[in-house]
Amino acid sequence: MEIIEILLIAFGLAMDAFAVSLSAAATGIITSKRAIFRLSFHFGLFQFLMPLIGWFAGARLIPLISSFDHWIAFFLLQFVAIRMIFAGVKENKESFKNDPSRGSSLVMLSVATSIDALSVGFSLAMVNINIWYPSAIIGLVTAILSIIGIRLGNLFSQKLGKMMEIVGGIILSGVGIHILIV
Repeated sequence: MEIIEILLIAFGLAMDAFAVSLSAAATGIITSKRAIFRLSFHFGLFQFLMPLIGWFAGARLIPLISSFDHWIAFFLLQFVAIRMIFAGVKENKESFKNDPSRGSSLVMLSVATSIDALSVGFSLAMVNINIWYPSAIIGLVTAILSIIGIRLGNLFSQKLGKMMEIVGGIILSGVGIHILIV
């Protein structure tokens, strides 16, 4: 897998975390350097760990499904992409009531924004890709985009965050189509 493909996957996966970071910052709750670090670090950490978990689960199943594994990878990525696009289109009137950079809110947001990475890790196992390098890139890109999202949150509305989820979904869909074609 080439670096461009890994970066496309990383940017696609990081859009959820970017959108949440943008929304959290737009509420004015995430202002201190510590809060910015906590949120971006945990989003990056979970985005690093989830593909690993998915890959190790998928690697055990490969001998059983090797003849159609590219289709599984394609459908998983399409599922994730469609979910992201619908989440970007759907009206969400919720706002953050508690500090999202602390406690159970932080853990729940970290899991929620990285659950898609679990499927991607599983998909990468299906196409026999070593997971360590992509996972590190995914985690790093997510942490950086989370910081950028937080910084931009006070400048832009929450609608930009929704648009980024749609863009992320489109990118993942393209990666899925590429896996099917190649």
